[in-house]
Amino acid sequence: MHVGILVSRVRTEERLLIDELARRGISHEVIDVRSLVVDAENVRDLARFDAVLERCISQTQAITFARLFEHAGVPCVNASRTIETCGDKLATTLALVRAGVPSPRTVIACEEESAIRAVETIGYPAVLKPTVGSWGRLLARVHDRDAAEAIIEHKATLGGPQHSVFYVQEYVNKPDRDLRIFTVGDEAIAAISRSSEHWITNTARGGKAAGLTITPEIANLCRTASRCVGGGVLAIDLLETAEGRLLVSEVNHTMEFRNSITTTGVDIPGRILDWLLEVAAGRQAASNDSSLVRVMRGDAEPTTAVGGAR
Repeated sequence: MHVGILVSRVRTEERLLIDELARRGISHEVIDVRSLVVDAENVRDLARFDAVLERCISQTQAITFARLFEHAGVPCVNASRTIETCGDKLATTLALVRAGVPSPRTVIACEEESAIRAVETIGYPAVLKPTVGSWGRLLARVHDRDAAEAIIEHKATLGGPQHSVFYVQEYVNKPDRDLRIFTVGDEAIAAISRSSEHWITNTARGGKAAGLTITPEIANLCRTASRCVGGGVLAIDLLETAEGRLLVSEVNHTMEFRNSITTTGVDIPGRILDWLLEVAAGRQAASNDSSLVRVMRGDAEPTTAVGGAR
């Protein structure tokens, strides 16, 4: 078995994954996408991998090279479809809505005047987010029309792709925390709560993490949310309403987890690699089955049918 890790920079998370592969004696390569050149008509060299784990910081790089490896018949964790869906908050929202997954009410507009109407359709306070972004950046909570007009004018004037769509959500009057659930495949493997006096509770913005028990309700909700965006290795953010309902706020496709290993007591990198190796084994099995079929049809030599056995 031979696997790869796609990186644009080796952070603590990637180092933990690489070290675990080495500890297990798994044949692997660290692939720096910044220096990778791929001929779309000749991807045979990529096919030497049984699976690759995507850990790029850039969403554009992640989608690009996941697609190329998939073109070569190599499964990616996560798949390009999952990256594309989770990397765009509107695409995530639409996937959740189609699957009937409870999430904050969202209204979309593309011009300043209609954006004001979108905010007032939601009602004050409302939250404006870029459709692409992470770490709680460029979020704004507006409490009245004056604030909405100021934020919307700034976004429209500054321009840029992340400001060209006005993505407006209801403000969920949650406790002083939100919940982050780490999922692998269909399973919620670990969970934390992130608390802050600020309404944005991301740990990148100073939120404090604590371990959280995964209830059957949380597990079932996250399973459905994971499936509707394509599944894989994800971090799903939940908000709790004043009435005790759980809403899926975001689904993250290349999450950071270094600070959650001790907090949860779960070997998160180990569980991620378990899934990667399961995916790789599935590709090997499919490849062997395909080879065996060709042998039975007389399209290939029996000596190379299964595992090279003679």
